[in-house]
Amino acid sequence: MARPALGSSLPQPAMRYARPIEALRLQPFRDAEEAWMWTMAALVARREGARYTANQGAVRRPCEPDDVVKCLDQLYRHRRVQLVHARILRIWGERGTAPNPAYASERCDWRLWREALDRLEWPLRNKGIVG
Repeated sequence: MARPALGSSLPQPAMRYARPIEALRLQPFRDAEEAWMWTMAALVARREGARYTANQGAVRRPCEPDDVVKCLDQLYRHRRVQLVHARILRIWGERGTAPNPAYASERCDWRLWREALDRLEWPLRNKGIVG
């Protein structure tokens, strides 16, 4: 088949208009705790049957929930956190609140919660998930 001449009229792909720069900006999380709470809310919604589509909310985030879980998994594989840390993060993340050290029954959970989030902060910051 012969190639058409350069000046010939070929169908052109539809031109897309560029989005404003404000719409392209991603907003990183304030800290690891905010990232974790957002991740758990998304995972609970997914478990309950919601369909997740990245960056369709009011605030565009630099990751997907699975990216935060992968960072936690890497910490676990490198023995920086233990299974008990992940368990505490899951339990309190599903509740949507952090443990309160003012209550004696939550003091141990709070200590594990803080240890896990302190260790999770660095990998999330390196990936640009936490600002």
